[in-house]
Amino acid sequence: MTTTEHATDTVELDIGGMTCASCANRVERKLNKLDGVRASVNFATERATVTAPAGFALDRLVGTVEAAGYTAAPVAEQRPDPAEADSAHDGEAGELRKRFLVAAVLGVPVVLVSMVPAWQFPTWQWAALALSTVVVVFCAWPFHRAAAVNLRHGAATMDTLVSMGIAVAFLWSVYALLFGGAGTPDLRHEFSLLPRGDDGTADVYFEVAVGVTAFLLLGRWLEARSKRRAGAALRALLAMGAKDVAVLRDGVETRVPVTRLRVDDLFVVRPGEKVATDGEVVEGTSALDRSLVTGESVPEEVGPGSAVVGGTLNTSGRLVVRAARVGADTQLAQMARLVEQAQTGKAQVQRLADRVSSVFVPVVLGIALLTLLGWLLTGAEADAAVTAAVAVLVIACPCALGLATPTALLVGTGRGAQLGILVKGPEVLESTRRVTTVVLDKTGTVTTGRMSVVEVVAAHGVDPARLLRLAGAVESGSEHPIARAVAAHAAEAGPLPPVEGFRNTEGLGVTGLVDGEDVVVGRPRLLAEHGVAGIEALADAKAAAEERGHTVVAAAAGGRVLGLIAVADTVKESSADAIRALRALGLRPVLLTGDNERVAWAVAARVGITAEADVIAEVLPAEKVAAVRGLQEAGEVVAMVGDGVNDAPALAAADLGLSMGTGADVAIEAGDLTLVRGDLRLAADAIRLSRRTLRTIRGNLFWAFAYNVAGIPLAALGLLNPMIAGAAMALSSVFVVSNSLRLRGFRAAAG
Repeated sequence: MTTTEHATDTVELDIGGMTCASCANRVERKLNKLDGVRASVNFATERATVTAPAGFALDRLVGTVEAAGYTAAPVAEQRPDPAEADSAHDGEAGELRKRFLVAAVLGVPVVLVSMVPAWQFPTWQWAALALSTVVVVFCAWPFHRAAAVNLRHGAATMDTLVSMGIAVAFLWSVYALLFGGAGTPDLRHEFSLLPRGDDGTADVYFEVAVGVTAFLLLGRWLEARSKRRAGAALRALLAMGAKDVAVLRDGVETRVPVTRLRVDDLFVVRPGEKVATDGEVVEGTSALDRSLVTGESVPEEVGPGSAVVGGTLNTSGRLVVRAARVGADTQLAQMARLVEQAQTGKAQVQRLADRVSSVFVPVVLGIALLTLLGWLLTGAEADAAVTAAVAVLVIACPCALGLATPTALLVGTGRGAQLGILVKGPEVLESTRRVTTVVLDKTGTVTTGRMSVVEVVAAHGVDPARLLRLAGAVESGSEHPIARAVAAHAAEAGPLPPVEGFRNTEGLGVTGLVDGEDVVVGRPRLLAEHGVAGIEALADAKAAAEERGHTVVAAAAGGRVLGLIAVADTVKESSADAIRALRALGLRPVLLTGDNERVAWAVAARVGITAEADVIAEVLPAEKVAAVRGLQEAGEVVAMVGDGVNDAPALAAADLGLSMGTGADVAIEAGDLTLVRGDLRLAADAIRLSRRTLRTIRGNLFWAFAYNVAGIPLAALGLLNPMIAGAAMALSSVFVVSNSLRLRGFRAAAG
């Protein structure tokens, strides 16, 4: 179990034996009755996410599920590899396929001879009894077994409805054969879409029993195959990593399973092999194909010092990599964990379906009983009453309701993972629908974040080399992109002197003691606070650099200004396209930056942001949250896109946080959606995919509800033959899953 700050543990359980949404709701209710336990059970993934008080006995959770008639096991203890998972799915689908084929081979003759009077040879009904007995007993056994298990635990599920429907149709026919007038050798009757209204004991309904069985088995089989396809993206993600790795030990390569790899181990990646885990290249150059992990189609050139991600494919040279993160800490494992969390959760739109499903089966049983009594009390023949009641039982199965949300989540989040979009949870889908404004951090989001020095302006009488040397020494103590650019440029001229008493003033600059002099580097405001003189003389040079879109920092030593250093950040080629895509979604893009207004406007103009209110400049890191809050107070529903550590509070404060996976881990944790690569177009794609997934869920739920609302009254009024009802019920589930699978065709603009 994973302990949280609220003294609770979270555990995931694989649940076995569930056959419908009612089963999932029943397990969920049983777990939630335990003191302090909150559980969410997903029928499509067959998994329960349980939050319990710290130290809560795992055996109690497993025992509660088993007491309800199902099986449970912790995911962490028995997570199968993808090949084993595929085998399990194939085994389930194979068993359903076998039973369906037997039902079809034996059932088709029964249906045909029952429907076509010309083919009704003497004693045909007795032959139908023999064939349908095999179908009702062997082929429909999964329904009967599940119904019996649930009955033993005092519960009723979809299988109860199916089993009762099949059994009533079959047993009524046997009664008519043995004790009614249906056993005569010359029996003749015709099939009709509506129930027959003549003497009930002169008719048999073997075609209903075998037809319903065959159609439901076909639906279950197609459903099992579709669910497997729906989860294919996650299984592909889990299978993406390398299985073994060539580790360098004392200069000798030893091939070991990747699970034995440790942090700081050196390992070799040859052309055609996958990088075993996240790390840093220490030797060799090559190009890595990142398409499997990030969706990026262009290979990335790497060399000594380059960071690499596990699961990427080495296309050319030999690399020696130092492992930085292994096991559950790798980016690939984190991606899989995020996708799993999203797929096992529940969107708000699922709540109504859950509430309906929880009372659905008892209500349907009541409707079926009222239908039977109502027909009999109005003087109808017994066969019409029984047939209408059976049709109600069969048509009402809530499979489609249970599959509507989870299958769409499975496919939508899986497709997102393939494209480099990770959705943290299904509630995020609701947020994307309401968003009106997208706030974009400039550095590292709209721009590349890779700063470089483009101009050095020394004050009168100051040696530019001295300016760079002192400024570079102090900036070497900071991790800010501008500081790194200045330090790297200064280091090109030779080693930098040490700095003492280094201090970083967030959002303003840095100070320190170099060669016995107090050095200040940063915004003019910081220099003014330290009483630096002479900054006014450089005002024109500063303004000119900022007009060109450069960011300018000033440097001073011993209380006198040394000069200015201008750095430039390149706007990403995809940023302008991303702004257009966001506007096409009806969203207002807002640029947020700590840079001065001139630089902000230069960048904004290049990407197509022109409104004055849509550029917020000179914002300190601590003020980013206030900027987001200000937009929210103005009535906007705000999405925030950022990648830095200083973006994390704003990402958390926004209604929807989109974090760049190329940025800091804390920013990724704070976001609701993670964009695995630094292409801003993915932000628009993420919102499009989330909205489309939400539309699919809503469409599925509408058709599932509409199907039951329309079907039950028709069946109760005797306007639906039970066999047709069985076919319709099976097809409704297949329709919902097939509609969800359309999300696999989602195309991203970010290529």
